[in-house]
Amino acid sequence: MERENLVAAERQYSPLYFLASLGAGGLVVTFFMYLMFWVPHTGRPVPIFEDILAYVAAAGILGQGAVAVAVVGIAVMTVLHLRLLFWNLGQLSKFKKTEGYTKLLTSNAETQLLAVPLTLAMTINAGFIVGLVFVPGLWSVVEYLFPLALIAFVATGVYAFALVGRFLGRVLGTGGFDVAANNSFAQLMPTFAISMVAVGTAAPAAMSQTPWVVGLSLGLSTFFATAAILMGLVAVVLAVSSMIQHGTAPEAAPTIMVIVPIMTVLGIMFLRQSHGLHTTFESHVTDAQTFMFLNKALAVQAMFGLLGLLVLRRQGYAKKFLAQDGQRSAGSYALICPGVAGSVMIQFWVNKGLVATGLIAKFGIAYWAFTLPAILLQFGMIFLIWKLHRLHFARYQEAPNTVAAE
Repeated sequence: MERENLVAAERQYSPLYFLASLGAGGLVVTFFMYLMFWVPHTGRPVPIFEDILAYVAAAGILGQGAVAVAVVGIAVMTVLHLRLLFWNLGQLSKFKKTEGYTKLLTSNAETQLLAVPLTLAMTINAGFIVGLVFVPGLWSVVEYLFPLALIAFVATGVYAFALVGRFLGRVLGTGGFDVAANNSFAQLMPTFAISMVAVGTAAPAAMSQTPWVVGLSLGLSTFFATAAILMGLVAVVLAVSSMIQHGTAPEAAPTIMVIVPIMTVLGIMFLRQSHGLHTTFESHVTDAQTFMFLNKALAVQAMFGLLGLLVLRRQGYAKKFLAQDGQRSAGSYALICPGVAGSVMIQFWVNKGLVATGLIAKFGIAYWAFTLPAILLQFGMIFLIWKLHRLHFARYQEAPNTVAAE
């Protein structure tokens, strides 16, 4: 490929472009929420192919339309997710042979590499959703799949810890961490990646009927979640101090909202654990307790979401990095994660909180009023990923300005 035909994403590649694939994978989950909460699946924690087929046969045109949108959305976003994943893996292989990669390994930006296991964990999650929706009879063999899923997530977690260990070994052993340049939440990438592993390892706890599988799932997910939370607390404290002194790095400003997806991922993990403890070990959590937990999680997300939007607006981020004649930053793809995560959390809040406690009736006017923000966020993120794709993957005769996002 000739230099002038390279797209912006290839001219100055960054591991943060894995977030493009991650965003598409997250949108798979947003479409699955339609099926999760709108399609009856009595006796199972999640809807499967047979449940969807039975619902379509009995539902009216609106129900059938919602299922059609969900199924098509899952298929399209899965294809986009995989396409961007394989593209990134190819680009990363090339990038490792460059001087830029060597420089990356000696800077704060080394933790960008955690975007790789983060995305791979999302791939496993998305693959399971595809199996539930499109594979007939999957539930009859699902108990055999749970141990394999745990192995895949643990392997991804080990990969993530290896990357974190290399980074910490360098900065704690020989120094070199630039505190002044740590003026963003970019160092929360390890927390995000390991949180994604945690929610994946928690899935069997919510769905398996085999006690030892549920117990193993609970143990592994608790380990990964605890590690993620501890690393996150340290990263936030270090970052806030630098941000107050030096301001937020403009190209990394979207990272302020990374707390939003982390809260959604850990929130779903705790819900999965709670369900497993309830069905297998007779440890019960009331709907009111779940409602209050979701309220608190949503409040934290709202706070950091609004703070992030405030900083982005104050710095003129959209004009700098989202305009056709602006700069290109791989970190712009971090904007997709908070919107996707907010959409998913609202769906859980409405259905596992408001409906479960009897505050509103399912499918009533209030139900759709509270669900509307989730749908608007979802389609807003679809538009954003389309816009970013046009900016970063369109071919130019002249290279647009690019920056390396921290």
